Amino acid sequence: MQHIDMNSQKKIKHNRKKGPNKCDIEMLILALPALLFFVIFHYIPMMGVVIAFKDYSYNLGLFGSKWVGLRNFEFFFTSQDAWMLTRNTVGYAVLFLVVGTFASVFVALLLNEIKSKAAIKIYQTSMILPYFLSWVIVGYITYVLFNPKLGVLNHMLAALGMREIDWYSETKYWPFILTIVNTWKAVGMNSIFYYSSLLSVDPALYEAAEIDGATRFQRMLSISLPSLTPTITVLTILAVGNIFRGDFGLFFQIPRNVGVLYPVTDIIDTYVYRGLRFGDVGITAAVGLFQSVVGMVTVIATNMIVNKINPENAMF
Repeated sequence: MQHIDMNSQKKIKHNRKKGPNKCDIEMLILALPALLFFVIFHYIPMMGVVIAFKDYSYNLGLFGSKWVGLRNFEFFFTSQDAWMLTRNTVGYAVLFLVVGTFASVFVALLLNEIKSKAAIKIYQTSMILPYFLSWVIVGYITYVLFNPKLGVLNHMLAALGMREIDWYSETKYWPFILTIVNTWKAVGMNSIFYYSSLLSVDPALYEAAEIDGATRFQRMLSISLPSLTPTITVLTILAVGNIFRGDFGLFFQIPRNVGVLYPVTDIIDTYVYRGLRFGDVGITAAVGLFQSVVGMVTVIATNMIVNKINPENAMF
């Protein structure tokens, strides 16, 4: 046995000396487009981080502009908009995470109870379709609904003898509108992740529970939901990393960039966009860097907490 082990170790060392085999090279070639994408669009632009610490001028360029230290960060955090933007960005992210996770898990559980394959395909296709619509198209759809004069909702309210609402000047409705639109667009795709996890559950568990007299609802609570815990944990950790980053298309296209609605619809991403339009490059770069650093810290912190509670569900 010792002689066989010695031969095995020699073969392993010999294979290591040979370097990468044909399979490794093929996998590297397949991964090359993705690697190039990240290098070109993510790593090379990191040089622009220095703009956050400069009074950037287009004439002087990246390296010729004057260093100002943390002045760009100070300007943002001492402005009147800092608290409002942070509150809106974090608040909506948490709200979307809670509502979206609940809705996606609920839909996945319902799909898991459907036995007809044809019905499953119809339901999945119809629910995933909104995910592939651009926010521009969704913005026009919502405008057809909320147009103050010609909107469908105001026509319905008038038909019922109720007061028409100027949706684009009433801030109190927009947290609900944005949550509903975001959930409608994303719930189909997100539910597929959970549904695919449910497909890996051993059917014998459901059969045994049914023999023991468990109802369909009890089987959901005792078998389906616990099996979704790892997937929910991983997706939540990833979502927490974007807690300081909102969906620009949602917050720009749906409220149609109406200034009256800024107190409840303006987030850091839309603020950065407007800053770039008016030439405040240094300040917007500082805000973007702040977003990235906070996102990285929240992902690491969330994963550490999960690692302490249940290491099997942690990402790393």
